[in-house]
Amino acid sequence: MELNIVEKKSDVLIVGGGAAGLFAAIRLSELAPRIKILIVDKADIRRSGCLAAGVNALNAYIGEGHTPQDYVEYAINDAHGIARRDLLSTMASRLNHVTEAIEKLGLVIEKDADGNYVTRGWRNVKINGENIKPLLAAAVNRLPNVQVINHVNVANFLLDGETVVGAYGFDTRAEIFYNFTAKLTLIATGGASGIYLPNHAGGSRHQIWYSPFNTGAGYAAGIRAGAEMTTFEMRFVALRCKDTIAPTGTLAQGVGAAQINSRGELYQSNYGNTTSERVFAVTAENLAGRAPCFLKTIGISEEQERFLFDAYLNMSPAQTLRWIETGQPPSKFNVEIEGTEPYIVGGHTAAGYWIDAARRTTLKNLFAAGDVSGGCPQKYVTGAFAEAEIAAENIAESIDDVKMPARIDFDARGLKHFFENDSAFSINELEIAMQTAMDECAGGISRQYRYNERQLQTARTHIDRIEKLSDALRAESMYDLLKIFELRERLTVAKVLIEHLRARRETRWHGFAKHSDYPNRNPKFDCFVNSRTRDGKIEIIFRELGGNLIETNS
Repeated sequence: MELNIVEKKSDVLIVGGGAAGLFAAIRLSELAPRIKILIVDKADIRRSGCLAAGVNALNAYIGEGHTPQDYVEYAINDAHGIARRDLLSTMASRLNHVTEAIEKLGLVIEKDADGNYVTRGWRNVKINGENIKPLLAAAVNRLPNVQVINHVNVANFLLDGETVVGAYGFDTRAEIFYNFTAKLTLIATGGASGIYLPNHAGGSRHQIWYSPFNTGAGYAAGIRAGAEMTTFEMRFVALRCKDTIAPTGTLAQGVGAAQINSRGELYQSNYGNTTSERVFAVTAENLAGRAPCFLKTIGISEEQERFLFDAYLNMSPAQTLRWIETGQPPSKFNVEIEGTEPYIVGGHTAAGYWIDAARRTTLKNLFAAGDVSGGCPQKYVTGAFAEAEIAAENIAESIDDVKMPARIDFDARGLKHFFENDSAFSINELEIAMQTAMDECAGGISRQYRYNERQLQTARTHIDRIEKLSDALRAESMYDLLKIFELRERLTVAKVLIEHLRARRETRWHGFAKHSDYPNRNPKFDCFVNSRTRDGKIEIIFRELGGNLIETNS
């Protein structure tokens, strides 16, 4: 094959065209209309990322009678103390402002007769959000100083020492290699799915809660470049409707459906009510022989049922179709629930890049926002917008002090060996091997999210072996090359995750993870577990909750 080399220069490079990336471009263009912005997306910004299919609520909002500080305390409590107060405060103070901003772009937010937003609880507003990504994409495409390149997989950062000077990647459809040079770079690629064996096997293994196309690419690029990462061990396990993996919040908050076990007993109060404890409750009831667990919907009104049908069509159509196809509507049958496989995602938990309040990473000239940034859980959509806005403001303020870096060439021939290899394994076979190893040895579904030290050591051995085997994978097309890189991104994230799980010698988030050798919470670990990679070796860093360094362990 012959790769066509394309050079692109911009003042600001935004890697990832999801919620955070697009909102950052919109705000940055308003603040500094003269600068040249380039957005690079692996798919198409109109339907990519976590919001590709839409969403029916904005889960981070400050309702009447509450303050941003209330949200900060809620998020810290839900994370059992492992969260950055400075990041949460700066994010929470903007939630209502960015909600109004996205409404001005055309998002339909439900309102009552007095013109106020219709809320679910005090942190959540109802929306008609099927078209949220097309609205964002249309706003970006109207900006004269913004260029978008779709269908390009960014493989790694371009580095000058520990300074990020851009990135390189390849077209997923044509034989084109891109060298992107920029003064400042914003990474907004989302979290990581597909590391663990999911609820469904075989050809349905990508029918999961989180976007299957978010493979930890941004994490992996930062890990390879030596960025400090945080809290990967705070995995996220979503509580979802069985089989469809549809969200349960619409049932719990929208119609007040309580959790019950097979005996019809209300059990949640026995376990606590944080996000991880709600998952733990289901796991514990299953292990106690009181499975399956349900959300009690029998007896809801015709109006409530119609609301559920519409709400899921807006976000997870498979659930509505299931009710119709099986003839088992929620008013007549309770909805069975289950946990998903674990994900690494900074929008719900605190996993991601270690950043400062300006959303700068530890790599010079690199910012992070959204699911890929760490320390600030419970962001959801509006929190991603808020972080994007914070990053945009600080990029606009500092851009004039940064010179355009010199061109740094990457030898694209390094990609060609994948087209010349002769592997005994397929990409899919190694992906399943990785997922199986993580499931069985690093606390997946089949192990009820439990693991011990010996299992984690075994997981590390398996992942190292699979990573070596991936060096020999063969690509028959540019799309195959993409799949190889996605697998290798997941493997990179998995290796760091394992070391984080080993380093936190306690069980803090029952439901998300249980360390069987250390089954209780330990005040010694009221701290952040961070890491950075040097010369291929992962170094663990412990930091106080305020951010100060405690110690490092190789």
